[in-house]
Amino acid sequence: MNVTTSLKERAVAFLGLAAAGRVDEAYADYVGPGFLHHNPYFRGDAASLKAAMAENASQNPRKTLEVQRALEDGDLVAVHSHVRQKPEDPGAAVVHLFRFENGRIVELWDIGTPVMDEGPNENGMF
Repeated sequence: MNVTTSLKERAVAFLGLAAAGRVDEAYADYVGPGFLHHNPYFRGDAASLKAAMAENASQNPRKTLEVQRALEDGDLVAVHSHVRQKPEDPGAAVVHLFRFENGRIVELWDIGTPVMDEGPNENGMF
């Protein structure tokens, strides 16, 4: 790991590569041995999530991910993003939680909620 690269920067870079369809590169550069995740829609191993990310990228080549904020606390990083499968879609507010060991991602959680066109909260989702 480049000592000038924070874990927060590494998490954001991983998400950027994955969203851009460069899933193999994202995993090679940032995922550590024994990686596991907690997305309830896929098996909990690295290969299953990697395959799902690659499939999503091929189905949505214009996908965008706009990081709104990122927080780092020890070996944990949280990234709050606006993700759109297609640029014209309202998208979703997504939070990815990462746990790092030796500068590599070893555990990942993600939660999201669709962006509402209109809602009662005057502050919006971002």
